[in-house]
Amino acid sequence: MVHKCIIIGGGVAGLTASIYLARAGLEPLVIKGPNPSSHVMTTIDVEYFPGVPQGIEGPALLDNMFRQAELLGARFRLGTVTSVDLSKRPYTVVQGGDILRTESLIIATGSTAKYLGIPGEEQERGLRISTCAPCNGFFFRGKKVIVVGGGDSAMEEAEYLTRYASEVTIVHRRGVLRASQTFQEKVLHHPKVSLLLNRTPLEVLPVERGIAGLKVSNNETGEEETVPADGIFVAIGKAPNTQFLGGQLPTDSRGYLLVKPGTSETEIAGVFACGEAQDSRYGHLLTATGSGCAAAIDCERYLASE
Repeated sequence: MVHKCIIIGGGVAGLTASIYLARAGLEPLVIKGPNPSSHVMTTIDVEYFPGVPQGIEGPALLDNMFRQAELLGARFRLGTVTSVDLSKRPYTVVQGGDILRTESLIIATGSTAKYLGIPGEEQERGLRISTCAPCNGFFFRGKKVIVVGGGDSAMEEAEYLTRYASEVTIVHRRGVLRASQTFQEKVLHHPKVSLLLNRTPLEVLPVERGIAGLKVSNNETGEEETVPADGIFVAIGKAPNTQFLGGQLPTDSRGYLLVKPGTSETEIAGVFACGEAQDSRYGHLLTATGSGCAAAIDCERYLASE
């Protein structure tokens, strides 16, 4: 069997693309990874989605999109794509030991949160060092926590943690925050939140059971300081999930897929990219949704022309 379109990724970009293609009668096959759209899945309140003035929880939004796509005729497989062959059509996709063939391909594999890569971090990942406040914040009720980062994601993490932690310290290596003014005002005026700028994390300091805090370097004085904490939440950016492509498509220096300006088209005809796999600038739920729509339209036009 040769599918008309396979979509790799079951986050908001991939699901949006699947809704549009299913509505066009193209019966797309969506391959959902084990943790689709981890950021949306762990977002408690999505307050900015157009047409939903009361807000909606991230998991509920994804579930609604999944059910909508399925009702329209999209099909789904759960698993991880290990490789693809884009050298000839139909293209092949390897997933779970199966080889799938398709006339077109949409890559919507998203991104994965980065860690600090400093001593003491590896052994505490998922326990006292996390990239997801909604996942682990309640473990730190009444305790001190650190959020590392200076963008909107860091502010979101810090705001959520004020529900549980007694103190939230934001550590950022630069002298100014990158977060939007709205986020800054919302977070930095909170009585539980303090800010440490110009600090570079050096080492996670252990104790017998847990961590004692974070050793940082003061970028202005060169001195080393210790920031006490029971938990650390890292929000320093993401890396695109494009390694499985094996270099068959061009990327920028960070691994984000390159598309033709103003389109979702890659350099290979019939292969499209959307969402955070190709978005190194915005990384937002709404831009992912829009690019998923664009990929579906480009894909539908390509199939019609063929």
